[in-house]
Amino acid sequence: MSILQRIFFSRTKKENEFTIPLPNIELSNDSATVPSLQHTLDNFINCYDFVHRNLPEINVDLVYFGHLLGNDEFTRDIATPFANIQANEVGLLLQRSHYHQIFDSKSLIKGILDGGVAIFHQENVYLINAYKPDSRTVQQSETESVITGPHDSFVETAVINLSLIRRRVKSSHLKVLKLEVGEVTKSDVYILYIDGIVNMEYVNELVKRIRSIEVDAVHDGNMLVQYIDDCPNSLFPLFPASERTDSAVSRLVAGRVLAILDGSPSVISAPASFFEFFSSPDDYYQRWALGTATRALRFIAFLVTVTFTSLYVSVTTYHYEMIPETLLLTITESRSRVPFPPIYEALLMEIMIELLREAGARLPTKIGQTIGIVGGIVIGQAAVQAGFTSNILIIAVASSAIASFVIPSYIMSASIRLIRFGLIILAGTLGNLGLMMGIAIIIIHLSGLTSLNTSYLTPVSPMNFKDWRDVFVRAPFWALKERPAQSKSPNQLRNKMKK
Repeated sequence: MSILQRIFFSRTKKENEFTIPLPNIELSNDSATVPSLQHTLDNFINCYDFVHRNLPEINVDLVYFGHLLGNDEFTRDIATPFANIQANEVGLLLQRSHYHQIFDSKSLIKGILDGGVAIFHQENVYLINAYKPDSRTVQQSETESVITGPHDSFVETAVINLSLIRRRVKSSHLKVLKLEVGEVTKSDVYILYIDGIVNMEYVNELVKRIRSIEVDAVHDGNMLVQYIDDCPNSLFPLFPASERTDSAVSRLVAGRVLAILDGSPSVISAPASFFEFFSSPDDYYQRWALGTATRALRFIAFLVTVTFTSLYVSVTTYHYEMIPETLLLTITESRSRVPFPPIYEALLMEIMIELLREAGARLPTKIGQTIGIVGGIVIGQAAVQAGFTSNILIIAVASSAIASFVIPSYIMSASIRLIRFGLIILAGTLGNLGLMMGIAIIIIHLSGLTSLNTSYLTPVSPMNFKDWRDVFVRAPFWALKERPAQSKSPNQLRNKMKK
């Protein structure tokens, strides 16, 4: 059997055993431990996917995880060179630049787990990177779809996400820091910022918070933000997570910091404001007047989805005098067969809408669409005919549900839907007073939130009218000359063009 065949097809005794005894030695993570073949094998005992290849003809041992390697990289850098070499030429081959000599066991173990191939030759150990696991191809984002503009989105592989950003930001000022999170998973976290634009206080604060995380595993970017939130008990998201490459790059250029977690398609940015969750890339890919109108529509949808159902409950329970006489007759006739108070009626229908929404999200796409449309029509019509609810309430609940879908951020939309239940209960118990109290509590809570130690309600609190040109409206590009004040960038000017 040739050396090339031995590398690919030979199997060690350890791989053929079904029962592998536990080691009798105590493993050490001391970085000063001299790397050795036996110490490495002991660390990976009982790992079926671990591969150990022995090449006695040239006195070389190879150690790696096959599913982490790319076939082309392995063939080019390992299989072919060692299959066409004599024993006395191995030392000269290993002097090439892509073979890195390792002097401590901790670096060796981490290198193997990161997709490297460990090469043991005589008393020396070398490591070569051949990492190229199978990954999802770059596709369109399903949660942040746009009509115009780029359609590529991030994937679960961090190196691919970095390449997507590097392709758009071709500057040496784009800096990338690498951290590690998770005591067991040891997931890589990459911190990205543009030197000269970002305020380094934000970078240092984000790095500090990530380094302070002490958990076994962090699987997704949306899970990571819950460990570094300024107020983890708040319903509102404090760190926007995006799957779109263009959104991430625009936030980088605006002076914000990005965090990419390996294994997650969501890229986190910080700091952020409440109003940032109501903007969409579509706003910048169409005429500024259309973008302004669309953004205004989203804020109207926010008010509708928060207050419409609760206002119906308040008015029909306590404040009939607010209803015009002609409409009052219609509402009275519609509610004449309903045996429940408006608060129970509204909560019942809101819960039913959430059940349909959740069922549609969990089922396959085609079935989910059918459940959402047919289920809503059938259940709504049947509830009215059976006397469980009124026609007016169906309109109110449906309008609130539709308005919640207008908000671009799914996380913010989910938070607002949950708040709606609290406002319905307050409106059903205290009327308009309870509704106003609920809205006041929300505003007070938002005013006290911070994102990376900056005000969450920027640019309303503290007030900054200049930033309103890119918050409540989408001003023409020639008018957007400065970066957001929240970024506290040392280089505020970003647009030198005149009208």
